[in-house]
Amino acid sequence: MNITIEKASPANAAALLEYLKTVGAQTENLTFGAEGLPVSEADEAAFIAGMAESADSIMLLAKADGKIIGDASVSRLPRRMNHRGEFCIAVAKEYWNRGIGSRLLEEILAFARKNSFEVLDLQVRSDNKPAICLYEKFGFQKTGTHPAFFKIDGQYIAFDYMSLKL
Repeated sequence: MNITIEKASPANAAALLEYLKTVGAQTENLTFGAEGLPVSEADEAAFIAGMAESADSIMLLAKADGKIIGDASVSRLPRRMNHRGEFCIAVAKEYWNRGIGSRLLEEILAFARKNSFEVLDLQVRSDNKPAICLYEKFGFQKTGTHPAFFKIDGQYIAFDYMSLKL
């Protein structure tokens, strides 16, 4: 199986939205479920196009034989926070523990360093030990916990805030 990492393009919008429905159905770790994101294909294509030539954001896709199996993005925060970037990542469940998250994160870090980000921030479920281990492997450190970040089926879910100084 040939796994590649590439920059997202507007042509990926439909496939990306379908992939997000798939990963949303596979885990309770994301901000959405099987419904995916509430955006149209045209809106997603426009969003990706806006990131395409930016030094402030990037979206990367991991593909296996041309099919999207993972994604990662970083976006610079505005105004007095513009030294920081918000990082997000997801990988399809059947591809967990194959180094894809590490490959995506390596590419995000290279982009962030090249474009003078000073700090990357993320939020992760406090009980998502595999993700926390990945982030710690790259130097992210826990900076706090939100005890009720998600509410799923009436239950509050705690999330940790993590940061990496570049």
